[in-house]
Amino acid sequence: MATVSVNTNVGAMVALQNLNKTNKALNESQTRINTGLKVASAKDNGAIYAIAQSQRSDVKALNAVTESLNRAVSIVDVALAAGEGISDILIQMKEITLAAQDTGLDDTARATLAEDFEALRNQIRQVSQGATFNGVNIIDGSQTSVSPLSSTKGDKMRVEAKNLDVGGTIVTLSSAATFASVTAAAAQFAAVELSLKNVSGALSSLGTASKQISSHITFVSKLSDSMEAGIGNLVDADLAKESAKLQSLQTKQQLGIQALSIANQAPQMVLSLFGQ
Repeated sequence: MATVSVNTNVGAMVALQNLNKTNKALNESQTRINTGLKVASAKDNGAIYAIAQSQRSDVKALNAVTESLNRAVSIVDVALAAGEGISDILIQMKEITLAAQDTGLDDTARATLAEDFEALRNQIRQVSQGATFNGVNIIDGSQTSVSPLSSTKGDKMRVEAKNLDVGGTIVTLSSAATFASVTAAAAQFAAVELSLKNVSGALSSLGTASKQISSHITFVSKLSDSMEAGIGNLVDADLAKESAKLQSLQTKQQLGIQALSIANQAPQMVLSLFGQ
């Protein structure tokens, strides 16, 4: 037979311990529902928290990589648009220099064609120097390359700059190119044809670079999404499970309170032994 004592209520002690255990579990479940996380701090699970934090840092680093790649693709795309404009200008210049080789033209007509040629030549310079994004221009000769980040380890991609300004190795026309005779027009015609061929090659290279950067942006985005999903698998709470658990714990809490109340009344049985 269990000892009946007014000094030590073992039943109440056990009931209180169980109630405290239930309350602790209930608080944990409520916290998980409120935060949506089963591992919200290192106290919940130190190893998992450390892994999740490491992965979170990598995701943040990937955001920096994405921003760098987005800037780079914008720089290249602006250069491409300008380069296509320069190619169109060269086509017009080719037409003009071919027309100027007509021996039936008088000097006045040829001079008018030369003025148009010079205006287009100057326009090439304006277009090449205006192709700037975020302070960077890769077709005016001011840059040798652009190197965006490609990984969280600091690796970089490299896009070679293409000098499409007049007087360079691609647009071989000099900054003072013009003509005043059939012979001079023929010489400029040849220079324009070579420049047009060179610009087409440069545009092909820039187009390939833009496509490569865009593909890498897609890869980085998918990698970031996969890492975030992995973090979620580690730390996210199963809210359906926690909801069901909460209901059970709330019921268990009410029963624990009643059990403690009953246990606290046990010492009063002693009074009946004394006829009270």
